[in-house]
Amino acid sequence: MTDNTDNTDNWPTRPEAPSDIAAVHAVHVAAFPTVAEADLVDALRADPDAWLPGLSYVAEAPDGTVAAHALVTRCLVDGSPAAALAPVGVLPRHQGTGAGSAVVRAVLDAARARGERLVLVLGHPDYYSRFGFVPASGYGVRAGFEVPDEAMMALVLGAADDFWRVPQGTITYPAAFGV
Repeated sequence: MTDNTDNTDNWPTRPEAPSDIAAVHAVHVAAFPTVAEADLVDALRADPDAWLPGLSYVAEAPDGTVAAHALVTRCLVDGSPAAALAPVGVLPRHQGTGAGSAVVRAVLDAARARGERLVLVLGHPDYYSRFGFVPASGYGVRAGFEVPDEAMMALVLGAADDFWRVPQGTITYPAAFGV
């Protein structure tokens, strides 16, 4: 997903409502080449150990429809709680307009407010670095599967000196991720 601008003020964001479930599914079906990400969201929503209430966010288009979605769920780093940002999807007609940035910023702010300390994402470094993500290996965090070092990224939420409280080790994703 590319988002060439940062016009986040143009995109109202809010937590997903029950009435948004079908629209969120449709965003991911349209944004990705397969239905895997849409099905992943549905599977994570059904997993009480993974689902973090209030950390599924949408960005609304000017007409009030769902234009983008970002999800943060529970993962573990060597048994300690952490959070995973995935998936993030934007309807193709709204890609590159700031909708993706708006919804990612909103869900990260919500995760911070909830008290999450560490968010991990496997994604494009040029995109996610704008939110403060850096290679997770710098914190001693790694995936349990082959992935380029620069693509497995971490964001420590909270005070700048909180980095020493970040768990180190191997990430365990919810079963729905299939890894």
